[in-house]
Amino acid sequence: MTKLMTTICDLLEKGEDLVLCTVLSHRGSTPRTAGTKMIVRSDGRIIATVGGGCVEGDVMMTAAEVFESRSALIKSFDLTGVNVDGMDLVCGGQLDILVEYLTADADTVAVFRGLAEAQRDGKKCYLAADLGLVNDPPSKVNRCLIREDGATLGNMVPPPQLMETLAGWTGKERYPVLLTFGDRNYVVEPSYVPGTVYLFGAGHVSQQVAPLANLVDFHTVVLDDRAEFANRSRFPGADEVRSVRSFQNCFSDLDIDENSYVVIVTRGHVHDKTVLEQALKTNARYIGMIGSRHKTKKIFNELLAQGFSDADLERVSSPIGTKIGAETPEEIGISIVGELILARFKHKS
Repeated sequence: MTKLMTTICDLLEKGEDLVLCTVLSHRGSTPRTAGTKMIVRSDGRIIATVGGGCVEGDVMMTAAEVFESRSALIKSFDLTGVNVDGMDLVCGGQLDILVEYLTADADTVAVFRGLAEAQRDGKKCYLAADLGLVNDPPSKVNRCLIREDGATLGNMVPPPQLMETLAGWTGKERYPVLLTFGDRNYVVEPSYVPGTVYLFGAGHVSQQVAPLANLVDFHTVVLDDRAEFANRSRFPGADEVRSVRSFQNCFSDLDIDENSYVVIVTRGHVHDKTVLEQALKTNARYIGMIGSRHKTKKIFNELLAQGFSDADLERVSSPIGTKIGAETPEEIGISIVGELILARFKHKS
């Protein structure tokens, strides 16, 4: 989602009006979940997807209408039938999609640029939109970005009831919420903060993991004690590449929290153990270490002798990766990123 927000900002800043399609809610089995977004450009080209098939085709036709009206509307889809439009779609769910016109004006640019920057920096904020009167279809959508300190950007002044509602949220909310205050409807969407994958070791496996992790919206940081390996020429798409003096104390200036994923793929047993000792002292959501079962058992026994507990070691996924019979660096990279996606999904559930 971070990349999509950046794309929206880039297009708006170039003066291009867009139509933004957002899945507001889903019930049952649907192609995509609430919060999923798709951009439709004036020539009909799309960026990202809300699920494909007849749903996406219908949304694109609606987007063409919204380009003409410069307004917004909510489309509802019922996918509980069999063989919808002759396409054998048996999803069994229902979803509502907000299709809204984005004008490339200063207010809209400021809102989405602020949202993209918050996502990049891992800062909490909310995107709020006034959908108009309860009994009327949405027309022009006014919106604002609400920062954690209550400051706002945009052309909408949030009502006090909305601010009071946000003050009571726990911070774990991830999906758009439709709210009604008085005679007006609002939609509020928490910003999505991408998890950070810390790749310890800049070898062949990390070269595969980094771009794949970026592709599925993780922030990636690569670390190695060899400058000839930890550099931009080997990791052009990584968010950060760090050459550290040693793997000893390499966590000292890292902001490891529950939104962090530690992937240990250094060049040897000793360095893996060094990194793992430090990782176990953090509250990282995921810790994975490459290696055979024999190597894992050896390292675990050494850590138990040092005073780590069985509960500590149960946090570690090793051998790392989903079990798909991976052998090559490319296959191992796919298996690791698959496990990262699963860890992220379990946290959302």
